[in-house]
Amino acid sequence: MKIARINEMRTLDRSAIENYGIIEEILMENAGQAAYFALLKEFGVRNKTFAVVCGVGNNGGDGLVIARKIHSMGGHARVIILSDPDRFKGAARTNFDIAQKLDLELLLSGKPDDLKSVFEQSDVIIDAIFGTGLDRSVSGKYHTVIEHINASGKPVLALDIPSGINGNTGSVMGIAVQAHMTVTFGLPKLGNVLYPGFDFGGKLFVTHISFPPSLHHSDHLAINVNQPLPLPERPVHGHKGTFGKALFIAGSSNYLGAPYFAAMAYLKAGGGLSFLATPDQVSQFIANKGSEIIMRPQQSTSAGSLAYSNKEALLKFAGECEMVVLGPGVSLDKETTRLSCDLCRELDVPLLVDGDGLTAISVDPDVVRNRQQPTVLTPHPGEMARLTSKTISDIQSDPIESVVQLSRNLNAHIVLKGAHTIIYSPEGQVFINLSGNAGMATAGSGDILTGIIAALFTQGFTFEAAIRNGVFLHGYAGDQAEQTIGEDGMTASDILNTLPGALKLYRVSYSQIVENYYGKIHVL
Repeated sequence: MKIARINEMRTLDRSAIENYGIIEEILMENAGQAAYFALLKEFGVRNKTFAVVCGVGNNGGDGLVIARKIHSMGGHARVIILSDPDRFKGAARTNFDIAQKLDLELLLSGKPDDLKSVFEQSDVIIDAIFGTGLDRSVSGKYHTVIEHINASGKPVLALDIPSGINGNTGSVMGIAVQAHMTVTFGLPKLGNVLYPGFDFGGKLFVTHISFPPSLHHSDHLAINVNQPLPLPERPVHGHKGTFGKALFIAGSSNYLGAPYFAAMAYLKAGGGLSFLATPDQVSQFIANKGSEIIMRPQQSTSAGSLAYSNKEALLKFAGECEMVVLGPGVSLDKETTRLSCDLCRELDVPLLVDGDGLTAISVDPDVVRNRQQPTVLTPHPGEMARLTSKTISDIQSDPIESVVQLSRNLNAHIVLKGAHTIIYSPEGQVFINLSGNAGMATAGSGDILTGIIAALFTQGFTFEAAIRNGVFLHGYAGDQAEQTIGEDGMTASDILNTLPGALKLYRVSYSQIVENYYGKIHVL
């Protein structure tokens, strides 16, 4: 499924009207009707009271449609207009005129505090205040009204997006409605799926409001839900070499977990041969825990990290592998940082850079920019900030643009890790991942992701598909662990140990997973 920026959604609306003759009144009617049916399914309508809180834009017009449907089907709709109704225009004005002719209870908001009792007397509140067009912080009476909605404790249905959420970034514009469910129109907006907007929206429904597939599947829309691909069948006659060889250049005396989790996740995700190049003084400790990993002990610095003298041997051995993972736990030792940069520049195989490797290359981005083989960087927001010379706040305020700029600058695939991880390829496509949970925010989790991506690539996925599927399956394994033990106290070991079973379940449940967008987006 495509995901739209606000300007892209406006273009789709205009195209529907001008090119297909689907006039504004039809679009608004379809939006309101879809929202009504979602309301009917989730809460019921007959003999219930609904507070429909409307602004005077098109979002308010959508609210007037749903109020009319509620009234028609035996519910009691109390319509609250928060501004001068003379400001209604177009289809919204048409629906306001209809509402005035019906036996609807229309309330023109005076003092916002007067609405507290209206909310308390309602079974459900419908948020039709701002929609996606909000471009400034919520203030004044609107701020107070949203406070009262949130304090009411009543279920809330938001139309298009919870009022107060930025439609392009998902950020909260001062205050936002906390909805129990959202029906968004045409396509999901970025603010519907990025955090914190996704968290404010509750259960997310999408209706295409009669857009033809040529619109909502348009190639001009570059942002997508990360829909994973099926796993290939494992050949019955396969051997360990069939499923690939990957080299992990990782670890130091202070970081034993990162190299273990990365190299072991490769095997747990179906990879064949997992080689770990790590300082000789720590290799025995990792080998004791992960005996299936093939150790390649390396000379170490006095600080216990990888020495620069290992470079030529690492380059030679990397040529025998299908992929290299560089950086987990290698430390920020100056000599090792220099090694990381030179390896990144000279390795002639597909490369994934993570952890301390990202910090190393942040001082010399040309080592990535000039590579000929495909490269993927997997930063968390802090590492992303170093790579882009931005603040973490800057990254989080517009994560899509930050990822796009970095990818274009370095000609590399980017995976910005976090809640609903963002993936971008140099070919110009953005993918937003929907699997995973807060329990995965734990040390070592990201190292497991690197091993999964490498395993999928060496088993035959294209580079981009390995990244996308790796991100999804990493989150899927975390979700399976969450179902077993809960989010609190989940560790990377829990995710790692759950991974094989999660892959088995993924094979069995693949059609259901892709059919309903992993239970995160419900199409009306």
